Amino acid sequence: MSKEIRLLSTSAILGYGFPETSLRAGMARDPHVIGVDGGSVDPGPHYLGSGKPFCSPIAIRRDLRLMLNAAVRAGIPLVIGTCGGAGGAPHLDLIAAMVQRIAREDGLHFKMALIQAEQDKESVKRRVTAGRVRPLAHQPPLTNAIIDSSARIVGMMGAEPFIEALDAGAQVVLAGRASDPAAWAAAATRAQLPPAPAWYAGKMLECGATPSIPKGHDCLFVTVQEDYVECEPTNPSRRCTPLSIANHSLHENSSPIHHIEPGGTLDTSDCRFEAVSDRAVRISGMRWNPAAQYTVKLEGVELAGYRSVCVCGTRDPLLIGRLDDFIASVRGEVATKAAGFGASPDSYQLGIRIYGRDGVMAAREPLRDAMPHELGFVLEVVSRQSQEMANAVLGMARTNMLHTDFPGRLCREGNMAFPFSPSDIEVGPVYRFSVYHIAELDDPTEPFPIQYEIL
Repeated sequence: MSKEIRLLSTSAILGYGFPETSLRAGMARDPHVIGVDGGSVDPGPHYLGSGKPFCSPIAIRRDLRLMLNAAVRAGIPLVIGTCGGAGGAPHLDLIAAMVQRIAREDGLHFKMALIQAEQDKESVKRRVTAGRVRPLAHQPPLTNAIIDSSARIVGMMGAEPFIEALDAGAQVVLAGRASDPAAWAAAATRAQLPPAPAWYAGKMLECGATPSIPKGHDCLFVTVQEDYVECEPTNPSRRCTPLSIANHSLHENSSPIHHIEPGGTLDTSDCRFEAVSDRAVRISGMRWNPAAQYTVKLEGVELAGYRSVCVCGTRDPLLIGRLDDFIASVRGEVATKAAGFGASPDSYQLGIRIYGRDGVMAAREPLRDAMPHELGFVLEVVSRQSQEMANAVLGMARTNMLHTDFPGRLCREGNMAFPFSPSDIEVGPVYRFSVYHIAELDDPTEPFPIQYEIL
């Protein structure tokens, strides 16, 4: 009899939500594991730097309670990767505290594993000194100065830490930053299934029902066998098709067929997609090529400054007709006046996004010369000095957008309309990626210590 494992993913990210009926339908099919990916690098560096969750804690708690009760009452593992959105220590602590509270309130008992992904700076420095770290994506070589300036650094774990936690008897596994498919690949390879279908299944499950149509945040049920994977959404209003699955196989990857993961590469160049019903698809032909050297990605962020923003708009055709000159005048006035209170031009950045002309694509916009009837502006100031200085420069920019004169101007009061009062929004600290590097490992679990707790 062939080996098989049945895996249930509830959504693309913990906190995105899913219908309870979809969860019940999935549990009725007797999954061996239930889980969800908890985050992504897609939302940018802020969440890693600030330690705040990407999704609302209220929404996270709702999803978590449903999943936790379903898993514990069914006696199956619950696995969550990249807890809290970015997978740092505060993110993992947040989700762990939620689990502890839900367990107390709902009378649930289980063994929990917490897998840390945040990296000690001194250990990262030792890897650099040993020549075992290299840059990604046009980043400079990693230095001690970059490491020291980082607010937080995480390693993106593979499947092995999840396997270790499950082998130790943990029923609930919460992990820091992890490769999105890793928790699922761990469950499947631990069940003695080959890595190729295991990682392919993870690639599907990491986004919940996104491989189905219509796309949405919902539950996906995946069956993994030795030579194929079958995908089917649990919501009867959705269905997987060969095209929807093949399309999702291109998701978040620079190559359409080679998906690099810790420990190897998933090759989908010879995959075959077969509809086994009007709602389910079987995928076969995937291959796994082990890496000569096991590696994980390091992600780190540093403080770039402090941000304030303002939203305004105009439908003055005279101003729109000479917009570039008007914006240049505003910038000139801001530079002169801000220097008067100690904000030198090299201490801040003033961004003016123009929506309705080129706010999305900037200089790449092919229709930039089209004459719109109205424009929206997002003014953004990032100050390296302080939040107060960002607020002050933004106030100067907002005032000059409102009152700067221009030839032919008929309006004698203000050029802009403001949808909000207060008009200026204090955003707070701004982070940028400073560590985007690859680290070589001899032991895939060594940088990811695990703590256990009986609840």
